[in-house]
Amino acid sequence: MGEIRHSVCALDCPDCCAIVVETENGRAVRLKGDPAHPVTQGFLCPKVARYLEREYHPQRLLHPLRRTGAKGEARFEKISWDAALDTIAARLKSAAAEFGPESVLPYSYGGTLGFLQGGSMDRRFFHRLGASRLERTICASAGGAGLMEAYGRRLGTPPEDFVHARYILAWGANILATNVHLWPFIVEARRRGARFVVIDPVRTKTAALADWHLAPYPGSDLALALGLMHVLYAEGLARRLDGDDSLRARAAEYTPETAARLTGIEAHDIRRLAREYGTMRPAVIRLNYGVQRSERGGRAVRAISLLPALTGAWQERGGGFQLTTSGAFQVNREALERPDLGPPARTVNMTLLGRALTELDGPPVQALVVYNSNPAAIAPNQAAVHAGLRREDLFTVVIDHFVNDTARFADIVLPATTFLEHTDLYFAYGHYYLQLARPAAAPPGECKSNVEIFRSLAHRMGFDDPCFDDSEDDMIRQALASDSPHLEGITLERLERERFVRLNVPELPMADARPNLDGAPLAYEPPVESRLGAGFDGRFPLELVSSKAHDGLNSSFGMLERVQAETAALEMHPDDAARRGIRDGMAVEVFNDRGSVRCTARVGGTVRPGVVRAASGRWPSEAGGANVNLLIADRLTDIGGGPTFYNCLVEVRPCGS
Repeated sequence: MGEIRHSVCALDCPDCCAIVVETENGRAVRLKGDPAHPVTQGFLCPKVARYLEREYHPQRLLHPLRRTGAKGEARFEKISWDAALDTIAARLKSAAAEFGPESVLPYSYGGTLGFLQGGSMDRRFFHRLGASRLERTICASAGGAGLMEAYGRRLGTPPEDFVHARYILAWGANILATNVHLWPFIVEARRRGARFVVIDPVRTKTAALADWHLAPYPGSDLALALGLMHVLYAEGLARRLDGDDSLRARAAEYTPETAARLTGIEAHDIRRLAREYGTMRPAVIRLNYGVQRSERGGRAVRAISLLPALTGAWQERGGGFQLTTSGAFQVNREALERPDLGPPARTVNMTLLGRALTELDGPPVQALVVYNSNPAAIAPNQAAVHAGLRREDLFTVVIDHFVNDTARFADIVLPATTFLEHTDLYFAYGHYYLQLARPAAAPPGECKSNVEIFRSLAHRMGFDDPCFDDSEDDMIRQALASDSPHLEGITLERLERERFVRLNVPELPMADARPNLDGAPLAYEPPVESRLGAGFDGRFPLELVSSKAHDGLNSSFGMLERVQAETAALEMHPDDAARRGIRDGMAVEVFNDRGSVRCTARVGGTVRPGVVRAASGRWPSEAGGANVNLLIADRLTDIGGGPTFYNCLVEVRPCGS
């Protein structure tokens, strides 16, 4: 048996698992979940249990590269780190001198949940440069805005407390695929007699195991929440809240019959759901981020989060609501990111990257530095994104583990370490444990961490501020120097000893929550791109849902054949398929006015008539140059400035027809 080390999964998942790593001669040979961690409980999801396939994949990027072909062709030559860093520094200086520092745009998101590799030395670097600032909206901003409108904080029911629930409502939450470490707590709750209900437009693997599955129209969740409120108020199942007259009046407009027309769920099922939720106690809602990826998504989250306030579920152990726990991790971000290093700069919404690269002026984006993200694959309005990345006057740097779709357009590509290979401090958005990880395996080739790369770039740029010499441990101590009571008593030394420490969060984190009912009215209007929306003219009659893959995670596993197969499939209802002459396994074209994408039809009962589903995360380079994000507009959510991935109208036809 080899040496045992410990790490933390950095992937964009609420579980943020503690990992036991078996190594031999500096190489990881086996991963398993840490049995001591109260949420990981000794097992890993199938993606991370097989993560070493990715870690040591033959296509792993090992050396800096310089483009030698046309942008998008992925033709490169190997160069030294000195040559790469000198080139980057020279081009950034040149862009800043000619167009101003705001002509430089960083682009990053959740490629890691580590505080250091995700947002420390990199932010210092771009703040010091005076670069444009990125509004990081691509995943969770609308839901966060909804929670802040409702409660002014982003906390929720601890996952361990789900065992005490008697009614569990998974709303847009495919727990087995995207939050699997919550599942054992649900299994135990059901063993004790709990009822498990799923609301999801797709019959996911989680929905197939539920006691009851309800499939609303995509993006109609706000109407359903208001319909539930109507029944709770009308039947005396809702508490009186201070200042709730306007909410009561609004809910009165959404009778079960009205909500049924807007959601596609029968009125009697809406009544039944409200009665069960209002009477079976404790009741808890696990809401995931799919709900807020629609045009009414932010306010849908706000409305759903108010349901436990109406029933009093926040005061009951095992009751309440969880979208995220991330608001508890109140580290000293200003010390980590140092926004004081540079002047205020313009902000660019990452969801609108296509427009930023092709339309933005004053100044135009002349240099793009991408890390912890793959916008050529994951951003909406894909045609504009790719057009921008093809600009010969745009200098692009990509820091990654693979030559992914964005890297194919890059001028310089730099090899990054994975979470098994560097130090970091980790937050979670599905539990309350802060975790420390040290390197568990040696980096292959010439891979360097994000912290090391941006530290080296700062020195090349001539930035002599002392903060650019901070070590990882220096920055961890700065992050922990927070005035939040949640972090009191948590030090680097304690994390070294214990590896994971529960934040000082009350047993019932939201028991004292007082909802804000003075915000904008919760009125529902069908999304523009929906069967009931203003944009529906019959040309594109199918609503496309591009939810998360079961075997992938965003685009992080797009190099694996099984993920390529899963994300190439288009799920269709048999009625829709028959009407178009489509059979299971047939090659089909999914299209609208924005373009077309080829998929393989999977005909069955996973979606209702009028809805099709394609798993997200497919690499365009594995799909003829485009994935389903080519079909999706960059229209923004009602609040939070997020993307509307799940409101997209399409048509489908057999290939060649």
